[in-house]
Amino acid sequence: MKGAVHKTAVGRYTYLTFLDDGDVVPTIVDLVQIEVTVQQDEFKEKGQRRIAWVEPDEAARRVRELELKSLLVDFKPKRKRKGT
Repeated sequence: MKGAVHKTAVGRYTYLTFLDDGDVVPTIVDLVQIEVTVQQDEFKEKGQRRIAWVEPDEAARRVRELELKSLLVDFKPKRKRKGT
């Protein structure tokens, strides 16, 4: 995908990543808003992920991470200003 990325993070959440060697590590994610202008048909995780354009409240219902759910429920999109 291509688009305008807002520099300020919307929020941050954590989850556990299960590695191939059996280790489990905490992962910290900064969530940023992107205004998508182009969606590409081919992408790295195509066989593992589906793209669906939904409202933030519907996205919150679809994810498992509680912290991410909370960020999505509270998310208010901002328009990118020209020249930023």
